[in-house]
Amino acid sequence: MSTPLPATFESADDLAAALRRAEEAHGRHEQEIGHPDPDWPAWYAQYMIDEQSGPSDQAGAETTT
Repeated sequence: MSTPLPATFESADDLAAALRRAEEAHGRHEQEIGHPDPDWPAWYAQYMIDEQSGPSDQAGAETTT
């Protein structure tokens, strides 16, 4: 069973902005790994959790495929 992770968004616009940031970061991730990432939903989810966890130089950097 997964540990609950708090992720909250103040509005649909806030969630949409978070998804756009994840999309941009994931595009860079795919360029770095040199191929499409078939597990992109898990990558996005981890990126968004990491982003809400606090400041980080590379939110989502430890999310790999």
